[in-house]
Amino acid sequence: MKLTQAQLAKYMDHTMLKPEATAEMIDKTVGEARKYNTASVCINPYWVKRVHEGLEGTDVNTCTVIGFPLGATSTASKVFETKQAIADGADEIDMVINIGELKGGNDQAVEDDIRAVAEATHAEGKLLKVIIENCLLTDEEKKRASRLTVKGGADFVKTSTGFSTSGAKAQDVKLMREAVGPDFKIKAAGGIHSLAEAYDMIEAGANRLGVSASVKILEEAAKQD
Repeated sequence: MKLTQAQLAKYMDHTMLKPEATAEMIDKTVGEARKYNTASVCINPYWVKRVHEGLEGTDVNTCTVIGFPLGATSTASKVFETKQAIADGADEIDMVINIGELKGGNDQAVEDDIRAVAEATHAEGKLLKVIIENCLLTDEEKKRASRLTVKGGADFVKTSTGFSTSGAKAQDVKLMREAVGPDFKIKAAGGIHSLAEAYDMIEAGANRLGVSASVKILEEAAKQD
């Protein structure tokens, strides 16, 4: 497959989630997103207000992470974090499911957790992506988590935090696509470092890519334009 640099940029959540990220690193990420016109900038909640202000006058969204990276905070905490992030200027919310409850077979708890955050997000007209952390799940659990994401009322199901044992795999994206059907959206994130890997994820069914190597990949794409 071949996309122009501009087309590929709109698949990308340009990401800076490092715990050691400084204000200077955040501003650099914002500048890159403005230059390449990515879909969003994805940062930890502390930086939402700064990023939102830095992206003013563009159509690049501000994206943040909730219950990150473990997903094992209370639903009430996730809802509070979500509301605060949106008040600070977030357009997109990427939450982590309760992985332990999924693995323990408590699907209702997982669905309820997702739904509570979805309701808080959609009440403000914003977008919710749900991280299921594939590297910790069996294939059956990946499919179940994907279906629970749909049932819980989210907008996307997302492969990974990028902070566990591995990131996105094309075979997992295909599995998730089978589970959610042709129309529900999928975000692949973690470990996407090259143009070839980005294309692999899109061809497998990803609608959005979470990438810290956005500049490198988009420069690769420019050479093909």
